Amino acid sequence: MTTTLSIIIPTLNEAQSLPLLLADLQRQRGIRLDVIVGDGGSSDRTRQVSLAGGARFVQARRGRGAQMNDAAAQAHGVYLLFLHADSRLEDPFLLADALQALRKASWKTPLVAGHFSLSFQRSSRAHELSYRYIEAKTRLNRVNTTNGDQGLLLSRNWFEHVGGFDERLPFLEDQRMAEILRLQGRLITLPGTLVTSARRFESEGFFQRYLSMGLIMVAFSTGLDDFFKRLPQIYRLHHQCGHLLLSPIVHGFFSTLFFPASLPGINRRIERIGAYLAQNCWQPFFFIDVVLQTIFKQKSDWMLGVYDRIVGQKTPSNLVALLLGWGAVCLFGGVLMPLIWCWEKMEKWLGRGR
Repeated sequence: MTTTLSIIIPTLNEAQSLPLLLADLQRQRGIRLDVIVGDGGSSDRTRQVSLAGGARFVQARRGRGAQMNDAAAQAHGVYLLFLHADSRLEDPFLLADALQALRKASWKTPLVAGHFSLSFQRSSRAHELSYRYIEAKTRLNRVNTTNGDQGLLLSRNWFEHVGGFDERLPFLEDQRMAEILRLQGRLITLPGTLVTSARRFESEGFFQRYLSMGLIMVAFSTGLDDFFKRLPQIYRLHHQCGHLLLSPIVHGFFSTLFFPASLPGINRRIERIGAYLAQNCWQPFFFIDVVLQTIFKQKSDWMLGVYDRIVGQKTPSNLVALLLGWGAVCLFGGVLMPLIWCWEKMEKWLGRGR
């Protein structure tokens, strides 16, 4: 008897992207699918295209985590796969092979979840190397490298055991879930590649989006929760996206970091930032690998291996973390922040910003 896989897709005004994903799902072979759209109150034709594409439509509470939880509660499958509406599945056996890989991995330990590597669907070839780097990172299983664009496949029992997705914020529920699963069990990279839209990078500006994501992850990983309270609209819905202004985000980050807090409190926050940066020092090494792969057309993680053998074996002391954190804060605040401000002023003068 074929195992049923429930596909959970959170939506909000996704009438344009959703039909493409639903058509891809209908072309999947060797697997039985139960497709559920968890909608957060769309005002377009998302409901109609969901039903026309063979999906069940669930009117859920707004917020991606809440939408996925509400939809998962009505799933029939033994396994759940969470996908974004702008995902594309080019291989008709992608899901059958993924489920087979997950079940095989569960022979060693039952607590296994999986994600796909990514390929970006773009309208231009700009920022080619940067996209290659981001795509290459999605193959890894390192802390904070797994997000919802990569899909998440796991058993329904384990999903219910961890209590579903965190609903406190309208985003970041995927990173929170990935790190919980990583701590409790094992994350694997599933065979095959999931295609995702680069629409947010292209509409907001590549470096603006990437830098804002970096600040979001620093705040998320170091407990600066007030950052998200200061900027509740920091993660705009896709249909609201346009040219992204970084200066309000940077200002909100530094306001959260320094106020209100005593010097010891500020030092503790900056020490956590330094520890987070030390934990992610592997990324420049891996970037060099991607550059070398691009030049020589051969896959190699040599520099990442150097990091793991030499640098990654050492845990920084509190003092080193504090100094690293202060160095990063001074560099960002004293150099990058003024450059960002000047750049955005120039864009406004040229009529490009908003």
